[in-house]
Amino acid sequence: MKKLYRSRTNRKFAGVVGGLAEYLGMDSTLLRILFVLGLFISFGTFFLVYLVWIFVVPNERDAIR
Repeated sequence: MKKLYRSRTNRKFAGVVGGLAEYLGMDSTLLRILFVLGLFISFGTFFLVYLVWIFVVPNERDAIR
């Protein structure tokens, strides 16, 4: 079973989008572009979701143990 975690290798800020891309099997660059577009469309709500995910989704190192 796949587990969602924040990526330690595929990260730009906190690894949330990189980990989500690995979990979904998508290209992380495409998902980052979609995330930025979502930021504008949602008037910043995506940013709040991102901040929550930083604290809720564990790091890759912590998820492997």
